Amino acid sequence: MDAMPIINQKKPHVLFIPFPAQSHVKCMLKLARLLNHKGLDVTFINTQSNHKRLITSGGTRWLDDTPSFRFKTVPDGVPSSTEDGVEHTQTIVELWNYMGTTFYDSLLDVLSGLETSVSCIVCDGFMTYTNAMQAAEMLKIPVILFWTMAACGFMGFYQVKVLKEKELVPLKDESDLTTEYLDMEIDWIPGMEGLLLKELPEFMRYSKPDDPSFKYLLETAQAADNVSHIIIHTFEELEAKLVKAIKSIFPNIYTVGPLQLHLNQITKMETKNLDLDCYSLWKEEPECVQWLQSKEPNSVVYVNFGSIAVMSLQELLEFGWGLVSSNLYFLWIIRTDLVDGEPAVLPQELKEAMSEKGFVGSWCSQEEVLNHPAVGGFLTHGGWGSIIESLSAGVPMICWPFSGDQQINCRQMCKEWEVSMEIERNVKRDEVEKLVRVLIEGEEGERMRKKAMEWKKTAETAVAANGSSCFDIEKLADTIINL
Repeated sequence: MDAMPIINQKKPHVLFIPFPAQSHVKCMLKLARLLNHKGLDVTFINTQSNHKRLITSGGTRWLDDTPSFRFKTVPDGVPSSTEDGVEHTQTIVELWNYMGTTFYDSLLDVLSGLETSVSCIVCDGFMTYTNAMQAAEMLKIPVILFWTMAACGFMGFYQVKVLKEKELVPLKDESDLTTEYLDMEIDWIPGMEGLLLKELPEFMRYSKPDDPSFKYLLETAQAADNVSHIIIHTFEELEAKLVKAIKSIFPNIYTVGPLQLHLNQITKMETKNLDLDCYSLWKEEPECVQWLQSKEPNSVVYVNFGSIAVMSLQELLEFGWGLVSSNLYFLWIIRTDLVDGEPAVLPQELKEAMSEKGFVGSWCSQEEVLNHPAVGGFLTHGGWGSIIESLSAGVPMICWPFSGDQQINCRQMCKEWEVSMEIERNVKRDEVEKLVRVLIEGEEGERMRKKAMEWKKTAETAVAANGSSCFDIEKLADTIINL
């Protein structure tokens, strides 16, 4: 979709630069819509293939008759579909490498083609490696970093800088990965007392300072020191001590979540159908929600490992047989690329067993599913988008962390917020069966459900008038207007 002409040249104009992955794009689209609703012009940058997916999935329907919100696209290295209609894809690493070498020039092209100047750039914290900040500095455009995660996730990634200063990373020797070294306790982060090295993101597992991934994460953390304003997708009451600690380092912090709850208020005011609001890069299957309609309250386990996490075929089988053995209803989203290196094909015997009480889809409207009364628990990889959506719906979880901020999210969910149980990385079907039963039928599951409902009410208060997140959204809009 090409850019539309800007109607009011006096309005502040915000350019959004998301990291081109489903959860990041979805989160930034929601904030962009909120700011647009408050009177700011928005230009949103998507990669070409992601924008095609967004349009195909219906993710731009809510933009009808909104000329002050427009998209621009940049190349991502993905070839166009072949004559036989096959859609090309790429790995995160391939995308990361391509964007690292081309995005700077693409961004300058976008900025030069806009009809009005940009007041401010809201840049994903993980897109700083593309030299977007250098381009903004050259053009004297202020930058606000948006970390589409919790305060614990942001602080977890920021620790790579702190740990390097303390000479705790990179690891001195790869043997540290198999010793007690990773059980070292970190005692300097308020709100995360007792945190262990192994609960931080992957950077603490690198032993070479010139490792590209280590350098990327280090530079990402250091970039936070070079901006005056930072947005985090959390609500202050959920992580009060940690947010206070972050504000002592970065004075201009905006906690704006849960973004969907803000948007729900907008759609109610506009008397629009909530079903029309979609921010997904993939087509959401209505059959998933239809299947839930006949189920009793809190009787279904919803299973979704997000848009990026992958597993082995054996792990897929362990989850499948564990769910079947629980004898509970379950709705399982299985992406075609969920199994690493091969199609996610289930054996016929397991498919038949799953068909008795399970429903398998390839993608769904997750917020609609989580808010359905039939859903009593969520088996998740622990991505922040999934967690904050589950908390907003008052649904307890089982967490199987995969990468990034998921381990530290899982730790906080289980120990601080008391809404989840962790499943071992080396997953076994007996453990899946046991934890799923506890989640839906056990006393511990009921206790977590009550706690999750408490967090839901707290989140609703945060986005209500005079709530902490409502206040920060207003403050953020005012900041951009005055930049």
